[in-house]
Amino acid sequence: MGDSIISHVMLALLATTVMQQQTDNSATNQDEPNVVIIFTDDLGYGDLGCYGHPTIATPNLDQMAAQGMKFTDFYSACSVCTPSRAALMTGRLPIRNGMWGNRRVLFPNSPGGLQQSEVTIARALKQVGYETLCVGKWHLGHHPEYLPTSHGFDQYFGIPYSNDMEVEKRGDPPLPLMENETVLEAPVDQTTLTKRYTEKVVSYIKEKKDDSFFIYYAQTFPHVPLYASKDFKGKSRRGLYGDVVEEIDWSVGKILDTLRQEGLAEKTLVFFTSDNGPWLIKMLEGGSAGLLREGKGCTYEGGMRVPALAWWPGTVKAGSVNHELASTLDLLPTVAELTGAKLPQDRSYDGFSMVPMLEGTGPSKRDHMFFYRRNELYAVRLGDHKAHYITQGAYGKTARKLERHDPPQLYHLGHDPSEQHDISAKNPEILSRIDQLVKDHQASLDPPPSQLDRKAEKPKS
Repeated sequence: MGDSIISHVMLALLATTVMQQQTDNSATNQDEPNVVIIFTDDLGYGDLGCYGHPTIATPNLDQMAAQGMKFTDFYSACSVCTPSRAALMTGRLPIRNGMWGNRRVLFPNSPGGLQQSEVTIARALKQVGYETLCVGKWHLGHHPEYLPTSHGFDQYFGIPYSNDMEVEKRGDPPLPLMENETVLEAPVDQTTLTKRYTEKVVSYIKEKKDDSFFIYYAQTFPHVPLYASKDFKGKSRRGLYGDVVEEIDWSVGKILDTLRQEGLAEKTLVFFTSDNGPWLIKMLEGGSAGLLREGKGCTYEGGMRVPALAWWPGTVKAGSVNHELASTLDLLPTVAELTGAKLPQDRSYDGFSMVPMLEGTGPSKRDHMFFYRRNELYAVRLGDHKAHYITQGAYGKTARKLERHDPPQLYHLGHDPSEQHDISAKNPEILSRIDQLVKDHQASLDPPPSQLDRKAEKPKS
């Protein structure tokens, strides 16, 4: 009897403590910013009006750039879907978080996913009282233990992997639309996806306007197959691809308008970017990397340099153009600094906080970028220079034979963003500095097994 009474008292005290912690977290976050990350799929560096596209109309994104910051040298951490998403969520290169592999991405028959040991942006923000929502394409594992609701998100609405993964001869199921862990519709009507995603984000903002919230809106498009709603299909001068991008632009406009209408614009950081470069072998159904070389699937600039916009009225200077290095890897440490979230110190991170850049108080903390393909380091950027140790084209007929370079090819990206003129012979000292950077980086690696392959294997050293 006595033990039972003591147990009940202890449980009551524990419950009171948890409630107090939740109240304290809520109170401390009233002045912290909301965060909305909009992550498109296969959108190229040259696909927006504000990045120079002549026939795709993107007035809302152009206005977002005019009211915020446009990045010219922003990189995804990988040139394909799954690893790039894992890097954004964890602030760690895929070679560190296990989302690398010979298969390159997860498929409907893949058994693996992002491991529970990884701390996502959502999980970090839950610790400081944020409400969290994931909308759209997840692609970090479709089994229950890997879904967004198992990685710090309170709610999930979207498709669990790429919209082309319904290949009958491979045994893929009909493409599912999910709410949390439940399939709502299969196959999903893809013509309605952008509008339904937008409605979910807009309603969530209105519902949570008095709370601190994080929204990760991972667009399904413009990944192929392309679908636009009847309001946008046939409207763009760029054809179906343009229709899809212009509907994404409309979606972003609705979200920004909602933040303004709810009085949340000055309390919310909105960051827009892409998971990798354009899928060039899809021809007119693929996008444009502008003057950058190649596209999705390779480590040339067109595969990993992507459009990026930051919008936060009153904090991010309107009309600013940032030419410094930054990456999706930097979003986790940036959000952690802005919100006071504490990250575990038992692991290595590859991101740097962008807060000084966003607030205009200092330069980028990043001076280098590592470019991986599967588990091998292909290239390194240091300042304006980029060294290619291994080169290979992206897909199909453009996928030239893999070539290893000793000495590495070297390009000055300020002078030669299209990577056409190798200057390695005249710059041995720059290659020496990059080589030392590589040695230091590789010494910090202890790669886990691949989560993308059917059979885990140890990465090459």
